[in-house]
Amino acid sequence: MAEVPLHRDTKTGNPSQPRPCVVALVPECDADRRVPITPESAKALSDMGWQVCVPKGLGDRCGYTDSEYETSGASVRVSGQALLENVSVALCVSLPSQAVISTMPQGLILAGFLDPFVQPSSINELAERRVSSLALELVPRTTIAQSMDGLSSQASLAGYAAVVLAASKLAKALPMMSTPAGTIKPARVLVVGTGVAGLQAIATAVRLGARVLAYDVRPTAKEQVESLGAKFAKIDLGETGETAGGYAKELTAEQIHSQRLQLTKLCAESDIVITTAQIFGRPAPRIITTEMVRAMKPGSVIVDAAIATGGNVELVESGKEIEFEGVTIIGDPYLPSRVARDASRVLASNLASLIKHVIDPATMSLKNLSTDEILANVLLTHEGAIRDQRIQKLVAQTPNGGAA
Repeated sequence: MAEVPLHRDTKTGNPSQPRPCVVALVPECDADRRVPITPESAKALSDMGWQVCVPKGLGDRCGYTDSEYETSGASVRVSGQALLENVSVALCVSLPSQAVISTMPQGLILAGFLDPFVQPSSINELAERRVSSLALELVPRTTIAQSMDGLSSQASLAGYAAVVLAASKLAKALPMMSTPAGTIKPARVLVVGTGVAGLQAIATAVRLGARVLAYDVRPTAKEQVESLGAKFAKIDLGETGETAGGYAKELTAEQIHSQRLQLTKLCAESDIVITTAQIFGRPAPRIITTEMVRAMKPGSVIVDAAIATGGNVELVESGKEIEFEGVTIIGDPYLPSRVARDASRVLASNLASLIKHVIDPATMSLKNLSTDEILANVLLTHEGAIRDQRIQKLVAQTPNGGAA
């Protein structure tokens, strides 16, 4: 097995102690073309004192070559080498398979999107293997943590990709056009949910010339929507609001019924519907019903950008494009991967910023939990335990205590 390359003193050129190694894990889903380390972030990590290792061909599907990684200071490991051998930190786009988790050495630090609310049994296995895991989903939404906020960076690109995808499937142009044969009316776009993904979807649709209407249960979203050049759809649901983390609060059964009645009319008037509504740590709310889809014109398009957490559309199927009574419904859980190069660039930057913040440069180990709020939030498993009480509860509710 290959050893971690020796670090050489920059003045004498003599070998010194090996630098601790950080490695990239390849996403195991073929539909996801993103990578957790780019040549740019490899250089940033190297400058922090890390030896960076990447699997051969890591960036092939998003436009990064092995030679670019090597130029940035990373070592490319060929197929057949033990990827996690002599590694201190592993970075991932999504939670590795249980087969990979089973090879992780005790004390490894794993960072990335870990999907803890959906895969508690795998989180439990990380704890049992005494892996210290850092979940990007748990980065607090504070000013100091903005550079580490992977959810926001990926959601923004998902909102953009959702509109571009919908426009490519729609049998009409988005902007108004004047032609010798007459004027083409602009397409009508309805965006449901005005979080990061929704706001980017609004901005993109407006730039493309569509007539955009947006809806959110949070009245505070109105100003943001209008600042982007769209109109805010007022649907009276009584008292609503948002959580401390900026997510919409869950609606009551009565509010959901009223919402559906009023949304049906809005859907019927729309050529494109983009849904982005999510509730942190819970399945996405079902907002667009079969009757709403049935009310839409044939040729209309729906893109459910919340499909990764269950979807907002009653008829949607994850990873599929279906047609229902002439309406195209798309549920792509990897929307950011449609712009994989940029999605990788910002995600890798988020991960590098997180590593820089939570790891002590003097010891190359995690900082003191009691003195760092960000680390206290993102550290999901550590020293054999699951630290998040919500995930502890999910594991306890899983057969065999969360065992795979």
